[in-house]
Amino acid sequence: MRPPSPIHPLLLGAVIVLVALNLRPVLASVGPLLSAIQRDMPISFTAASLLTTLPVLAMGLACFVGFRIARHLGTARTISYSLLCLALATGLRFWAGSAAGLLGTALLAGLGIATVQTLMPAIIKANFGNRVPAVMGFYVTAIMAGATFAAAGAPVIADFGGWRGGLGHWAWLTLASWLAWTWLTGRHTLTVPVAGAEPGPRYWKNRRSWKLASLFGLGTGAYVCVLAWLAPYAIEQGYSDKQAGLLLGFLTLMEVFAGLLFPAWANRGRDRRPVLFTLCALQLVGFGGLALAPEAGLPLWAGIIGLGIGGFFPMSMIVTMDHRDDPLQSGRLTAFVQGIGYIIAAVTPWVSGIIRDSLSGFEYAWLLLALGGVTIFLLSLNLSPASYQRAFPPDR
Repeated sequence: MRPPSPIHPLLLGAVIVLVALNLRPVLASVGPLLSAIQRDMPISFTAASLLTTLPVLAMGLACFVGFRIARHLGTARTISYSLLCLALATGLRFWAGSAAGLLGTALLAGLGIATVQTLMPAIIKANFGNRVPAVMGFYVTAIMAGATFAAAGAPVIADFGGWRGGLGHWAWLTLASWLAWTWLTGRHTLTVPVAGAEPGPRYWKNRRSWKLASLFGLGTGAYVCVLAWLAPYAIEQGYSDKQAGLLLGFLTLMEVFAGLLFPAWANRGRDRRPVLFTLCALQLVGFGGLALAPEAGLPLWAGIIGLGIGGFFPMSMIVTMDHRDDPLQSGRLTAFVQGIGYIIAAVTPWVSGIIRDSLSGFEYAWLLLALGGVTIFLLSLNLSPASYQRAFPPDR
């Protein structure tokens, strides 16, 4: 039997993009169909928020065990099993008969997504050298593109297969990515640092680790909150289900554009702060306009928000990986930042759902996210390249 050969970077990159396309449809397909779900089963906005909160919470918790699992099963096999878990969770939504059933699939999907997202940055860091910022940009852009397809496509699919079909048909895309990943890693050797790559004690005790985790959590919290509530908010403003889905699809399309634009801008220099400050301003303007002047046009504010949160997601990962040159240490730090960050982010759609049920509107939730943009700006002020080594001195 011929031994596995090294993976060509272009082929590995293409499969990584295919895998990334599957990491958001389970979240993005819910919002445009929420009104249809609520017509079919009794579920409050607070309870509906758990369809987003549980997967994101699972993403955070799994970040602390993903590398440990990979040590026992192997990195490639762990990702393969995670994709199967995600496909199963998505497919089970064809038969969801209760809110509890939907929540169970959300938790199962979150576990699958979390393990993939924990391992993939370390794989990219180990296999792409000085092209890491560009590849991370494509990877995160593909994640957002998956959200775009799901947000715009779910109401269209629901016209033929009901809301269960709009939620469940994304399982076929996940199965396709599982086949591609299994074929690729079965024929080629995958390079990735696995041993000991879970967060170590030094990251729990390091102030910069918590600052980076807070940045990631606040930015991702805005992203998942928009996935959960922009479409229901648009429907309350008079949009149909399809129009709301297209609005969310437009926002995520702008995220795709931002995911390519801002990492490319950041790659022109070591100091990432001008990019981060620009993204904070976009979030502040977009969420402020959505709350205070929706009559000016939801597509305008959605586009601005899409640029702000779409650019911030890859930038927070790039800034995190900038702090550590060694792929193993970078993987550890990234796992910590994602783990704590996703736990922070999981709170935002739940709090927004409570605000909606209590105040009969989302306006205060949008203002809270605008305040989050100001907080990110303040946290980013001293993230100069010179501070990286001070924050994480080289190991003796």
